[in-house]
Amino acid sequence: MSHTSAHLTAPLKIRPMGERDIESWDSFVLSRPDGTFFHRIGWRSIFRDIFKLNPRYLVAERDSQIVGILPLVFQRSLLFGNALIAAPFCVEGGPLALDDETDAALTLAALALQVETKAPYLEFRSRKATHGWAVKKDLYATFSRSLSADDQENLVAIPRKQRAVVRKTLESGLVSEVDDQIDNTFRVYSESVRNLGTPVFSKRYFSALRKTFGKDCDALVVKEGGVPVSAVLNFYHRDTVLPYYGGGTKLARRNGANDFLYWEVMRRSAARGYRRFDFGRSKAGTGAFSFKKNWGFTPEWLEYEYHFLPGHSMPDKNPLNPKYSRMIEAWKKLPLPVANFIGPWLIGGLG
Repeated sequence: MSHTSAHLTAPLKIRPMGERDIESWDSFVLSRPDGTFFHRIGWRSIFRDIFKLNPRYLVAERDSQIVGILPLVFQRSLLFGNALIAAPFCVEGGPLALDDETDAALTLAALALQVETKAPYLEFRSRKATHGWAVKKDLYATFSRSLSADDQENLVAIPRKQRAVVRKTLESGLVSEVDDQIDNTFRVYSESVRNLGTPVFSKRYFSALRKTFGKDCDALVVKEGGVPVSAVLNFYHRDTVLPYYGGGTKLARRNGANDFLYWEVMRRSAARGYRRFDFGRSKAGTGAFSFKKNWGFTPEWLEYEYHFLPGHSMPDKNPLNPKYSRMIEAWKKLPLPVANFIGPWLIGGLG
């Protein structure tokens, strides 16, 4: 029976996701045009095993067939407070449903879980707000555009000034290679985020992403004279490449390695048949936001939705928040091994 015929004939049931749903969960995600990489079931074990969070994934079904999903995660943090989020560490993750009735039923179940867990706020990471809750829509934007099969067409699509930067890197002696062991990628990324004053993920997280998503996750490293200077961990979903965790050492600023890195992701992905480049989300007012605009990408504002328990208000974990400024400046001065040791203990509450 198809999803459509099941929808027409059977009552709707909302229940916790179980192990028997793993395969059918992803089948439903891939059947939906609005299903994203961040809705995929692989994240559930990562939230549970790497971040020690409490996934409360919900399934909507009719006649034993999935017609909706909601990847909720309960996040507990002494430093940053508790929350119920769909989904932490991800760009998106709100309800994915066959129809409005299913969406509404999943939302009611999420509100019940909020009461059960006493989470001060429930967050749906939605591309567009649809639930009538409080909305934060001027903080994050995402950036994407189509990719051609032709390298020259992709190069010409970059604005003239940025295109000149990319052309210069193509003559610089920089080389890119896939990082099968993840070591170089993590080394570069951890240095990059430490320099920004941000706690780093654990190396286990990067390894778990590679293992969990298999061919749909890889890492690309740029080297100068054999030394890794820039790197990015990429996700692949349908026809789209999503460079997600990227960074560069201080040398990358001098030699344009970050520009070369993203051009190489474009070039390699186009050669493999991917036809969309999703530059991911960035916060307004940051260097990453400006960097993506310089590449000719138009920001699309994300409309994250929030429901609060009485007495609570909009969370602000934004590193641009002045109350975190001293912590950020102190973090930048930490020796890298110390930052890499402490960071994973903190970041589980940031998501």
